[in-house]
Amino acid sequence: MKKIDARGLACPKPVIETKKALEDYSKVVVTVDNKVAADNVSKLATKLGAQVSVLEEEREFILTIIQNGDHSQASNTDKLGKVYFIKSDSLGEGEQELGKVLMKGFIATLLEVNPLPDKIIFINSGVKIPTLNAEAKENLHKLEQQGVKVLSCGTCLEYYGLKDKLQVGNISNMYEILDSLNMGDVVEV
Repeated sequence: MKKIDARGLACPKPVIETKKALEDYSKVVVTVDNKVAADNVSKLATKLGAQVSVLEEEREFILTIIQNGDHSQASNTDKLGKVYFIKSDSLGEGEQELGKVLMKGFIATLLEVNPLPDKIIFINSGVKIPTLNAEAKENLHKLEQQGVKVLSCGTCLEYYGLKDKLQVGNISNMYEILDSLNMGDVVEV
């Protein structure tokens, strides 16, 4: 068994430390000090096929991760299709107001492309789209219903004070984002 104290570590360090430990141990206990880190470590464990239980004590989360069978943790090698990587709440350069109008149109038009993207990832000010932009949120929800995964950077959401406003998609972390970019046909927006 391996114990990891990941309290105070910035994203994606708790996930990376957990992944490293799971390469050598079939049971790992991770302590983190925030819900986002607990969710991110839990997602990693689930993705790797491990069982995870979470115990919340005061302001800490203790995750017990148990793997069955081989724990060499080969990475997911399933190639993704299109992954849209949206870095701003505005499309293009120039007038900000025009860029926001163009971004709304871009998100709406994604519903019409074939095949649909596998994932849409929002980072930096791009996280304002699935939180503050009502029209875009509606279209993103429709994309989700059609199987598109919508991910928003948790650190970015916290920075802009928008974590509680996310109504579509899931909070993600840099490890999951990088893994998606590595496995997909990436289109930067």
